Amino acid sequence: MPRELVVFGVQLPTLLPLFLLAIVLHFVLDRLLGLVGFYRNVWHPSLARLCLFVAIFGGLLMHIYR
Repeated sequence: MPRELVVFGVQLPTLLPLFLLAIVLHFVLDRLLGLVGFYRNVWHPSLARLCLFVAIFGGLLMHIYR
């Protein structure tokens, strides 16, 4: 994948769309885990949410830049 994407004549780093996709995926998965009651069994819910986002973003990066 190219290092930069051109959107309407503006060069954007490839990390930006991946970051936005990770935010959307995190929001959906966070809602699902909240409805299931996963965060009631976690010691620190905010830290679990951060780790979930980092795992999603890292997974997307590993998929693109392997």
